[in-house]
Amino acid sequence: MAKFEEKSIPAVFQNNVEKFGDKAVVAYKNKDGVYTDISWNEMNEMVRNLGYFLLSRGVQPGEKVCLFSPNRYEWWVADLAILSIGAVNVPIYATNSAEESRYIIENSDAKMCFVATREHMEKILEVKPELPILGEIISFDDLDAPAGDVIEFKTALKEGSENPNPEEFDKRINSIDRMEMATIIYTSGTTGNPKGVMLSHNNFFANVQQCYNVDPPIFDRAPEMSFLSFLPLAHSFERTVGYYLPMSYGVKVYFAEDFSKILGNFQEVRPTCIVSVPRLYEKIHTGIVSKVAGAPPVKKALFNWAMGLARANLPYICNDKKPAGFFAFKYNLANKIIFSKLKDALGMDKLEFAFSGGGPLSVSDAEFFLGMGIKVIEGYGLTETTPVTNTNKPSKIKPGHIGVAVKDTQVRIGDGGELLVKGPQVMMGYYKNDEATKESFTEDGFFKTGDIAEMDEDGYVKITGRIKDLIITSGGKNISPQNIENSLKASAYIEQVAIIGDNRKYLSALIVPSFADLESWAKEHDISFGSRKELIENDAVKELFAGEIEENTKNYARVEQIRKFTLLENEWSQETDELTPTLKLKRRVVNQKYSDIIDKMYPND
Repeated sequence: MAKFEEKSIPAVFQNNVEKFGDKAVVAYKNKDGVYTDISWNEMNEMVRNLGYFLLSRGVQPGEKVCLFSPNRYEWWVADLAILSIGAVNVPIYATNSAEESRYIIENSDAKMCFVATREHMEKILEVKPELPILGEIISFDDLDAPAGDVIEFKTALKEGSENPNPEEFDKRINSIDRMEMATIIYTSGTTGNPKGVMLSHNNFFANVQQCYNVDPPIFDRAPEMSFLSFLPLAHSFERTVGYYLPMSYGVKVYFAEDFSKILGNFQEVRPTCIVSVPRLYEKIHTGIVSKVAGAPPVKKALFNWAMGLARANLPYICNDKKPAGFFAFKYNLANKIIFSKLKDALGMDKLEFAFSGGGPLSVSDAEFFLGMGIKVIEGYGLTETTPVTNTNKPSKIKPGHIGVAVKDTQVRIGDGGELLVKGPQVMMGYYKNDEATKESFTEDGFFKTGDIAEMDEDGYVKITGRIKDLIITSGGKNISPQNIENSLKASAYIEQVAIIGDNRKYLSALIVPSFADLESWAKEHDISFGSRKELIENDAVKELFAGEIEENTKNYARVEQIRKFTLLENEWSQETDELTPTLKLKRRVVNQKYSDIIDKMYPND
């Protein structure tokens, strides 16, 4: 019989410790660059010791503790310790500035803050004089000389081990009310300050169960499966689907170093499942196409032959059927000489499921992986929905759709085509913001997602745009930029794109080229260049992009055609502030940052 009633994530963790004991729960890269296992028992020892430390510091149920760190095993330890004693975890994105962190700590009333590195510590110390109720800072990294009010993680663990209080720790877990708040996640505000999304213990617990119920047989092999974690744990997508879900069923989780090293980590770990935003699939797809473009004619012809068979395989894999007849022979041959080698080189040879969310995945990217036998399963959700509300089923995948509603969830299309959701995973509300909470729900209790959608006869939902991103031209036409951008990114030469046109007479585009592909093309066409700037200003290059835009938007209405475009020499990133931590485009930032360039595309406005 389970020791704890499973009504919260900490209870599930404790029961799994009893179940899995000395098996590995996570693996992390040590200082020598080697993946090192941590067992369930070892993780629990740290969780309990840190919990005892928090108890000794007088942290009460409902009090807030911030967690400012990238993905690492200590994130799990801190989170489980905070939740186990009934306190509230308030994550801060590892890339946030000192000022953004100050706002979150102040608004959430946090009394303590975990930080990962010296850099994170210094950001908090910089703003600490403005935070009168913030007490101690606990640093995951060892410090040469800890500053005032800063304690090293190892010291906190040692203090906890010397002041054990297992009775109170267990009592706190058992006394968790499932409807009480577990976390406040601050959404990256596009205008004004971010809003704090309050999620309960039940929101997380229910959403994990809902994800499990999409296809329970997947988890029959859970202890033999492996998961690679690289999206920020501060975001609900990775936290629920990349942490709580695998942890709940005994799937071992490896921590990637960071997104820039992700392909190397794939080759080291060779995971069976991942959770990612569309950006990863885009980068891998364009990278492969780029390499093939520069390959000898025979290799190129072989690849194109295999891709033709991959396209023909889509009806089979999307409906969970095995290829049959002579096609099966041809497909297996293509798999043997092309797909298997490609997957092996990418570290994806054991990858069975790749979940995509956090933004629209283009049909071409989805079909590329599906065709060669990797099940890319697109789902949908928001921070406010913990996050999963919809997902494709492994047995029925429709590229370009976010799938059907998960168990115990109602979805409907409301006024203006807005997707509305009701279910146990929907948030408690926005912290200290009753007005915003009220505005986010219909009178009959459905959450307004802000996304425009349509639903087919199978209940599969397709997102066609985001209300706040809609471009309204000066002629009054409503245009969703996301669909056009996804179509343009099907071009091997287009890495990133932003459609412009709000209150303008026509649409234009800012385009970051895929420079690896573009430079290969330039060399093939004897175009010399001394810099990226020189390359994108070349007339032949501009003609290439004009042709790519025309080809990839030919099925759009006249009002949705791109009349002008500008090529940019630098890729957009989190560091340069054009992308969110989950790699979505910050349209407001792009519009402001490139306003001079945009204005030049509208000379008569």
